Amino acid sequence: MTDELVIGGHRFNSRFILGSGKFSLDMTRAVIENGGVEMATLAVRRASSEGEGNILDHMPKGITLLPNTSGARNAEEAVRIARLARELGCGDFIKIEIIRDTKYLLPDNRETIRAVGMLADEGFIPMPYMMPDLSAARDMADAGAAAIMPLGAPIGSNKGILTKDFVRILVEEIDLPIIVDAGIGRPSQACEAMEMGCAAVMANTAIATARDVASMARAFRMAIEAGRLAYLSGLGRVLEKRAEASSPLTGFLEDR
Repeated sequence: MTDELVIGGHRFNSRFILGSGKFSLDMTRAVIENGGVEMATLAVRRASSEGEGNILDHMPKGITLLPNTSGARNAEEAVRIARLARELGCGDFIKIEIIRDTKYLLPDNRETIRAVGMLADEGFIPMPYMMPDLSAARDMADAGAAAIMPLGAPIGSNKGILTKDFVRILVEEIDLPIIVDAGIGRPSQACEAMEMGCAAVMANTAIATARDVASMARAFRMAIEAGRLAYLSGLGRVLEKRAEASSPLTGFLEDR
């Protein structure tokens, strides 16, 4: 049985997406190969560097590039960065990352929704990084998103999936791949995301700060595969009570 990840009509066997921002250029290839990675992010500024500083020269053949719009503060800036990435030969995939908050580095959902629509209209394959909010995710899907990438915890925190309940809602309600991005600190947390039904996991800091980054990439690969297999096998679930309004939404006039 094949179990492919499909994003924007493109098919992948690996469900491990690498965030390459914190890796030295000479480690990028080793991490990708040990992790079985088929898609990796890159900052446009690293792709536009000349000489040995160009990250494109260190990407193995066949890797799908996922340039991000890091540094964008609004939709217009994100579009400009995406266009530059396309001109540099990075393809049509784009991770939309719009952050105005410089203290907590939390994504701006409103501007991200705008950017998704603008980039989808230009033929990009938008993958928006977002705060896990169902209404915003629905708007992004309607605007043309190819996948939804909710944060598990603040960028670089390694705290795991603090937004677990909200991510689970997206998995249940959004008919697009849900990819946990940011906050994953251990392979076990990546496995947990896959057991929840997420389509893929993105990791960066947890691997980049390991003593042996190549071995850690391999550990993430195995954890993601195990979590996906558990999910497909019908992992037993503890019955959980759904959200319930503190005040009833219907029937409140009958008593008057």
